[in-house]
Amino acid sequence: MSNSSGDEFGPWLLHFSARGRLLEAPIALEGVRAPENPYLNGGEPNIASSKGFEGMVRSVDGRRLYPLLEGTVTGDTPGDLRFSEFDLRKRAYTGKRFVYRLESTANAIGDAIAVDRHRFLVIERDGGQGDTAQFKRIYLADTRDRDGDGLMDKTLVADLLDIANPKGLGGFGKTFRFPFQTIEDVNLVDDRTLAVLNDNNFPFSSGRTAGKADDNEFITIRLSAPLHADRRALR
Repeated sequence: MSNSSGDEFGPWLLHFSARGRLLEAPIALEGVRAPENPYLNGGEPNIASSKGFEGMVRSVDGRRLYPLLEGTVTGDTPGDLRFSEFDLRKRAYTGKRFVYRLESTANAIGDAIAVDRHRFLVIERDGGQGDTAQFKRIYLADTRDRDGDGLMDKTLVADLLDIANPKGLGGFGKTFRFPFQTIEDVNLVDDRTLAVLNDNNFPFSSGRTAGKADDNEFITIRLSAPLHADRRALR
């Protein structure tokens, strides 16, 4: 068994064994280079530092990867993120590329997973925490671009700052907030339930209580309607 991961500073795809051994040379994303890339050779980087691969999606059939950049490539429309397709059998990018547009150029993505062949759940968030957090959302993004604007179609699935909590679970009120700076994991529990996790950046984040380092929190969210996900996405 082996695993693929994304690097933010190349950016590269990295292929590791289950024991953590790098199995092949890092695979570059053609035309994209971060300031830390050692092969700039005097050239100018065209993506900001630490804005390489943040989302790494495995297709439901296991044949492709969809790495999603966290930052905009120079020359692209500000707020547009490249969502590329990589063929795992051919060990090469297919040339297909989609565009995920942030709701604000100040936002970033935290994670992405596949729902089916065309649809993906994407965490989009601002950099605020606690009372300064204004935007923490999960969107369903569709590569089929039904409105023909050249962008992935987006549908809001969950506003993480406005979650109904009628039973007051966790000692919170009727509205539950997930006000963390780096919400970085979403998973499908079943067709109507999401698991969402934050990275507490210990000891630097204090989204829950000002001046106190956050714990890593894990919540489940029951959706108002089913996603009709591919069954393979629920494994």
